[in-house]
Parts: sequence; structure tokens; C-alpha cells
Amino acid sequence: MAASVFAIRRSIGGALTAAALAALILGTLAAVAWQARGLSALGPWDLRAIWFTIWQAVVSASLSALLAIPVARALARRRFPGRGLLITLLGAPFILPVIVAIMGLISVFGRNGLINEGLRTLNLPELSIYGWQGVILAHVFFNLPLSVRLILQGWHSIPFERFRLADSLDFRPRDIAHHLERPMLRAVLPGAWLAVFLVCLTSFTVALALGGGPKATTVELAIYQAFRFDFDLGRAATLGMIQIALCVLAMLTSRWITIPAEFGSGLDLSRNLRGPTGWRRLMDGCAIILAALFLLWPMLAVILRGLPQISQLPAEVWTAAARSVIMAVISAFWAVILSLTLALGIARSGSRLIELAGMLPLVASPLVLGTGLFILLRGTVSPQALALPITVAINAIMALPFGLRVLIPAARDLRRNYGRLAESLDIKGWSRLRFLILPQLARPIGFAAGLAAALAMGDLGVIALFPTDMPTLPLKLYQFMNSYRMAEASACAVLLMVISFALFWLCDRGGRLA
Repeated sequence: MAASVFAIRRSIGGALTAAALAALILGTLAAVAWQARGLSALGPWDLRAIWFTIWQAVVSASLSALLAIPVARALARRRFPGRGLLITLLGAPFILPVIVAIMGLISVFGRNGLINEGLRTLNLPELSIYGWQGVILAHVFFNLPLSVRLILQGWHSIPFERFRLADSLDFRPRDIAHHLERPMLRAVLPGAWLAVFLVCLTSFTVALALGGGPKATTVELAIYQAFRFDFDLGRAATLGMIQIALCVLAMLTSRWITIPAEFGSGLDLSRNLRGPTGWRRLMDGCAIILAALFLLWPMLAVILRGLPQISQLPAEVWTAAARSVIMAVISAFWAVILSLTLALGIARSGSRLIELAGMLPLVASPLVLGTGLFILLRGTVSPQALALPITVAINAIMALPFGLRVLIPAARDLRRNYGRLAESLDIKGWSRLRFLILPQLARPIGFAAGLAAALAMGDLGVIALFPTDMPTLPLKLYQFMNSYRMAEASACAVLLMVISFALFWLCDRGGRLA
């Protein structure tokens, strides 16, 4: 006990940062709860929004998980040129600005998109991307890669010796599926499903651009409408509390729903898994090709349509782009500072409370935090003055859980490998940070900074909540889409995509070269 207290005292920086972060997040949530008037403040449209939010999250998560199974299985048991690059590209939608991906989906599935042009040529009924079908389509687009990566990790977690044993026993594909693949899926699928479900619960930009209307309004969009158009803080706060309750319930469920597969361990000296031949080989190829087309075609459509128009963008777009870059860099800087401080504190003290404080942003969406901060600061600062600072602060806070997941393992390894040596040499303070921490943690710091910068660059959450005459690039893109200026919107989307990936690459590359 004394050793634990001593360790916590030595990690005072991490403890103070965790306390300040918890006070900020819980304080804003308390302000939202204080402003809420209970369920009586909700009308029938709000209840319909709650139902639609849960329904679309269930459908989107289920489709993402089911479609990911054949793709992950094909990638696990097939080897082909470009396989590693394709798996890497599956992570691109995570850092891709949501509004850019929506532009891509509209280019393919919209009224003037390639799919509907083909249907019109064949005199078949056209598809509409707006409404519930567009929301689900976009969520599957974003979360199919996440589901594939999670399920693919499950396939790789099966010791290769099990497959060799199955081969020596002359197992048929259905026997392998029964004894190896299905137990793994029972262990992995619930967690993957709940991860996607949680993401879809807090979706805002997708519902804003493709949903809306009485039949396709999510809780996040209802909070935005109550705050931005009706200025009904009580209703917005009540919806915010319901949003938090749904997220907490989903996170608690994820702790007991996963069933361990219990395969044991293996040497895994080789992963050259031999897949079945015949029609199964053909089906694996079709699954990979269709997934690649579904994920890459919309992005290629945006690039081809918008790239020639970039030089014709008005000056206000470039001003918005510069503003977004500055805000993203500031958000990434503070996200890394906070993440590094908390990670070092966790590595030194082993305190679960510090880690819990760093995970608190997962229970509140940016709109809920923005609403809470507005309630706390109302009457002292004008809403226009709040827009940019609050956007920067919330983007930094929302990137914390991702930064911690990257930095905590590296900080623990650093403490285990060099902690005693640094203490014996009396390396402390700035010297320890400069000569030990930053050089050894440069790679994870660069990756965390790139991730935070890319996510902040493409954010269209809090900035849309406040009236402002200084729009960011994602907000400018949304304004072009709302005005049906699709040529400028496509060019803006290409610019936003290039800047987002450039920020991620520069930060990640800088960490690798340090």
C-alpha cells in the first residue's frame, strides 16, 4: 500500500492531469444533467429519434459484421500481390474525414451518380441515398474496414499448429469452420459488433448530410437541432443524457458478452495458410474484389471529379483550409501532451483511476460536451467567440483515448527497460524528457499526433453547433453541399482529404525518423 502511494506521488503530473480532465468532462456532463428536464421534455419526434438511433446502429453493426466475415476469411487464407497494401488501406476510412467519404458515396450512389445512371440506362428504378438507407450505407462503408481488421486479428490469433493438425487429419473446409473458425467468431464477433454499434450511436455528420427528416434523425442530430435551431437547452441536455446512457450501456455490455475461444498458444513459425480450392477460391476472390471496390471506388470518384477543380476554388476556401490546419495542429499538440502525461503517470504508478480518466471521452459525444461547455460559459462569452476554442479543445479531448491506447504500452516498456537506469543516473525533469522519453517514444508519439491531427482536421461536429463567420474546411464543404455546388464541394473534398492524410503522414513519418 505504501509503495503504491509513493508511486502515485511520483506521478503527480499524471494524477493532476487526470483530475483536471475528469473535472472538465464530468463538469460538462453535470451541467447537461442539471439543465435536463427529464423525459417529460421530450416530444414524439425525439422518441422517434431515439428509436431510429438504436435501430440504425443495430442494423449497421450487424451488416458490417456479417459482410466482414467472408472478407476477413479470404484475406486470412489467400496470398496475392498487393495484399499487405490492401490491408493497410482498410484502415484509411478511420482517418478519412467523414464528410469526404459522404461526398464519395454521393458521387457513386447519388441521383447523378454512376449507379443511378446505369439504372436509368436500363430503365430500372433509381436508388436514393438520402434517408435511413443512406445512413446505413455510410455506416457500413466506415465500419466494414474496422470489422474486417478486428475479425482478421481473430483469424491470426488461431495458432497455426491447429490448421496444420486439421490438415494432417484431412479436415474438410466445413470441419475447419466447425472446430476452429466458428469458436473464434463467437469470441471476436460480439466485440466487433459492439465497437461498431458504439460508433454508430454517436454518429453526427452522416445523419446531418444523408439523414434528417422525421424518419432518419439520430439523437446526435436531434441535439444539434434543439441547440442550433430551437435553442432549447433543456431538450438538448435531456437528449444528451440519453445519448450518454446508451453509450455507457453498450460499453458495460461489451465487458461480459465476449466468449473466450480458448485455443491455447502456439509457436506460429509460419502463417502460410493453404486455402481451399475450387469454388471457395472463387468466392474468396469475389469477396476481396467487391470489398475493395466498395471502399475505394467512392474515393476515386471524388478525386477524379474534384481534382481538376481545385485551382478554381475561391480564396475563402483556402482561408478555411489554413484555419483548419492551425486548429488541427493545436488540437494534436494538446492531445499528445495530455496523452503522454497520462501514459507516463499510468506506467509509473499503475493507477487504474488515471487510465479511467483518460477513457472518459468515450462516454460523451462531442456535441454533448459542446452543449455542456456552452451551458457553463453562457453569459460570460459570446457563442461566436466560443466556436473555434471549444472545437480545438474538444477535438484534443476526443483524441485522448486513441492516443492512450498507442502510448500506454510504449510507456510501460520504457519504464521497464530504462526506469531503474535513469533513476540510478539521477536523470530527471527536462533532461529525462529530452534524452530518454522523447527519443524512445518518438514513433508512438508521431503516430498519436498524426491520428489526432487527421481526426481534428476532418471534424464537423462542434463547429456546426455554434454560429461562426470563420468556418473550417469541413464546414465549408458542408455549406457547398447544402447549396448544391457539387463541383466546388468535390474540389473541397479532395483538398480536405489530401491535407488530412498529409498531416497524418508528416507526424507519423516524423516520429519514425526521430
